[in-house]
Amino acid sequence: MQLPVMPPVSPMLSRSVPTIPPDAFYEPKWDGFRSICFRDGDEVELGSRNERPMTRYFPELVAAAQAELPQRCVIDGEIVIATAGRLDFEALQLRLHPAASRVQMLAEQTPAHFIAFDLLALGDEDYTGRPFSERRAALVAALADARSRKTEADAGPAFHVTPATTDLATAQQWFDQFEGAGLDGIVAKPLTLTYQPDKRVMFKVKHERTADCVVAGYRLHKSGADAVGSLLLGLYKEDGTLASVGVIGAFPMATRRQLLTELQPLVTTFDEHPWNWAAHFAGERTPRRNEGSRWNAGKDLSFVPLRPERVVEVHYDHMEGERFRHTAQFNRWRPDRDPRSCTYEQLEQPVTYKLGDIVPGL
Repeated sequence: MQLPVMPPVSPMLSRSVPTIPPDAFYEPKWDGFRSICFRDGDEVELGSRNERPMTRYFPELVAAAQAELPQRCVIDGEIVIATAGRLDFEALQLRLHPAASRVQMLAEQTPAHFIAFDLLALGDEDYTGRPFSERRAALVAALADARSRKTEADAGPAFHVTPATTDLATAQQWFDQFEGAGLDGIVAKPLTLTYQPDKRVMFKVKHERTADCVVAGYRLHKSGADAVGSLLLGLYKEDGTLASVGVIGAFPMATRRQLLTELQPLVTTFDEHPWNWAAHFAGERTPRRNEGSRWNAGKDLSFVPLRPERVVEVHYDHMEGERFRHTAQFNRWRPDRDPRSCTYEQLEQPVTYKLGDIVPGL
């Protein structure tokens, strides 16, 4: 592979701001795996945010890149999987599997798409020093030209250019509506911005909400047995069962040690806990004792069960099924709240919106 921009490349990043800034290009914020795609003829490589190749996990995108992209190019974007008209991050996570046969099976059952939003190189030209407005125009033209050469026998497109606008009112409308399709905010890019790898020079605005949750257990901190690592959160369903909704874990060390002491009177046995392993049935989303992490097979995710009597208010951005998509953030304790009042009904429900109305073909 010989390209003007060679792998690995760390993607350009964004920093959070409270409101959508003026005078920029605005794009929906896609919720998938950030990736830079390198193509030089038949050679294709999919890089990740941490600069590690993801090529083996998405064989269908390698084939699509050879059919749909310019012969020699470097494109920044997001790998996503869509099911039932929404982004499906869990289906995406399942791809990170060591068995090639399983990866191939999933590639056929739930094929991935690549949402392109920046151009780093085209042919022999390095575009990273050009303003974003120019890179965007070249990206749209290059993918349209490459797609025009596809034959009728080729499958539908897997590479798509993200929608973009310079109209602030439209960006605000996208922010309000697109969450219903699984997107999680807006990215703003200054018109003259050059491509700056690993620099937080873009801006992102994400949804942020609060929820009152039951503290149903804790995991010990990795430093030892004298501090809390994370608190396990629960919400009650309509049928009265307590579902695992996520965790919070960003505490100063002094607070972690103090929490361990404070929570001891609530420690109980699993027989007396809503997440009783003997009563566990397939398909229920509860934290599993001694279950390894999907990302680190050696990580112990066992926890200490607590009587569900303490309530905490947390910040979260959006839901993935019944759980917080990202780790929630501690806001305050709520001693005034009855734990049984911590239900899913309190959560704001985004307006339903179909991915295909944002990008045709998804």
